[in-house]
Amino acid sequence: MEFGAWADQYAAFRPRYPVGLFDFIADQAPGRRLAWDCATGNGQAAIDLAERFERVCATDKSEEQISRATAHSRIDYSVQAAEATDFPNACFDAICAAQAVHWFDVERFYAEAVRVARPGAVIGIWGYTDFNVSPAFDSAFRERVLEPVKGDWAGGVRLLTNGYRDIPFPFERIETPPFSIEVTWDLPRLMAYVNTWSGVRRYVERTGIGLLSEVYPLLAAEWGDPATPRPIAMPLYAMMGRI
Repeated sequence: MEFGAWADQYAAFRPRYPVGLFDFIADQAPGRRLAWDCATGNGQAAIDLAERFERVCATDKSEEQISRATAHSRIDYSVQAAEATDFPNACFDAICAAQAVHWFDVERFYAEAVRVARPGAVIGIWGYTDFNVSPAFDSAFRERVLEPVKGDWAGGVRLLTNGYRDIPFPFERIETPPFSIEVTWDLPRLMAYVNTWSGVRRYVERTGIGLLSEVYPLLAAEWGDPATPRPIAMPLYAMMGRI
């Protein structure tokens, strides 16, 4: 799946990950010299890694995503696939793939991770799909949005929606506490985020129907005043290990 076509929206509307996740990764790493953020997108995870590591190498196969990535004095961005990079052997203390590993050739990515990892390096992969607003809103959203687009997700997303349970993880597991993205958004902001979903985009391309505009009044009825911000939780599926 190519994300460059809506890189601006992706950068503007995707939420940030919890800071505790990056503290945990840094605490588990054998050092804090160098981290690799694979499939960095707009640099979302790389920014937080750069607050904890001396240098971060952030890669993405999309030139457009990299061109819009957030600049940082300790981040080196480059256009590279996660499965084959030009990094030297045994250089990284931490390797991360945020909301991305379901798009990879996983076996090749893991082989590359083993090649470039320092002994004892930490590897972390995580993603998220669901969000929780209220039982009534969540039910309406599942019926009016998730059900219509369920056939429009690419194969990789199905691995994500299954909580990464079908993705192998051949590393020494690190017991990981639960993490969740916590935001406070109004309804238009939430819908702007949902509009970055590849399944929603594919549905619109396939049918010509502006799904979110069509269902907005129904969702607003469960939300209340659309301009009122509400707390939203997005639980992460995370696997951490040691190489």
